[in-house]
Formats: sequence, C-alpha cells, structure tokens
Amino acid sequence: MFMDSVMLGSLTVYRRLLRDNLFNPPWHPLHDPSKPLPSHGHGLAGILAGMTVSFIAAPVEHVKARLQIQYAARKEERMYKGPIDCLKKVYKHHGIRGVYHGLGATMLFRSFFFFWWGTYDVFSRWMKDHTKMSTPAINFWAGGLSAQVFWLTSYPSDVVKQRIMTDNLGGGLGDGVRRFPRWRDAAVAVYKESGAKGYWRGFLPCFLRAFPANAMALLAFEGVMRSLPG
Repeated sequence: MFMDSVMLGSLTVYRRLLRDNLFNPPWHPLHDPSKPLPSHGHGLAGILAGMTVSFIAAPVEHVKARLQIQYAARKEERMYKGPIDCLKKVYKHHGIRGVYHGLGATMLFRSFFFFWWGTYDVFSRWMKDHTKMSTPAINFWAGGLSAQVFWLTSYPSDVVKQRIMTDNLGGGLGDGVRRFPRWRDAAVAVYKESGAKGYWRGFLPCFLRAFPANAMALLAFEGVMRSLPG
C-alpha cells in the first residue's frame, strides 16, 4: 500500500512537471493551459515514477524473496528468522549494497510502467470519445486493461528480477557462491533451464489478477483526485 502511494503520488508530480516544463511550457508561444499531457508523456511519467518507487521496492522485494525460498526448509535449517533478521544479516555482511541487491533489475522491470500509464491514457481517451461510459467506469476499465498490458510487456523481466534477488550473496553470509553477477547471466540461466517458456512461468494467474486489482485501485485513485480542490 505504501509503495502504491509513493508510485501514484510521484506519478502525479511527474505528470505535472512534464506537462508544464517539457510538453506545454508557459514560455512557449504555442502554450495552451487546457492542452493535456500526451499519451507518451504519461508513459514517461510512469518511467520516472517507477524509478522513484524502485528505491523503496528493491530492498522490500529482496528481503521478501529471500524469505520465500527458505520456507521449504525445516525451521531449524532456515537462515533467517524473519524480515528484520534477514535485513540485519544482509547488511552486516554486505552493507547497503547488499540490501539493495537487485536494484538495477527492479528499475528495469519498473521502466515498463511506460506501457502501463501510456496505455491507461490511450484507453481513457478512446473510451471517452467512443463510448457513453461514465468517468468512474472509464477509470475502472482503462485501469484494468492497462495493467494487463503492463504485465504482458514486463513479465519476463520480473522473472529475471526474482532470479537475481534469490541468488546467493556469498561472502560472510555463508549462503553459497553467487551465480548471477549480471542481469544477463540470470536471463540466460532461465532460458537454459526452461527455454522461452521459462520467462512466462506463473504468468496466467498474475495476468488475470491484474485486471480486478488495478481496476479497483485506479477507480479509487481517480475518484480521490477528482475530489481534491484545484
């Protein structure tokens, strides 16, 4: 919830900054205060919001990934007692760099927010011009469909990201030798193990879940934004 708030809040700020300083600056002779941000401007704002929230998401997802892979082991064989213990041990042996292990992969994954927020604007405009749906209904359908576009474009990078975040860190942590020093190494490993289908393992449940979850989230977000003054 907190990460969603950061993402949507920063998205709103970047939309305004891009509109007022790049796509429709007040000093430009063709400046039009009523001119909306173009769809690719919304996509660019999505990338910037994705980069911003990555600095919060990366350590959270890193710890979560490490805890998930040890659940199959017996309790006494688990390396981490919980999220705080995991964070402490990673920081003790690898510092802040270890905590942010996978940041680059996280930022790459979230760069696909371009397609999410770009298509959200495309769907919204099309529905407004070609249907008689209410604004909340447009928010609902555009939110759900654009989220599915996002996962269609980004899912393989998420698979690689998860592989990187569950890789051994090595060193004093004692979890083994690191296998994937680069993003490319993890991507190649996925392909060698399962072929192209490896990049899409678990995709269908994620894709189906994306529509209702994000449709409701965008319906609520846009409703709040409309209720704010100014």
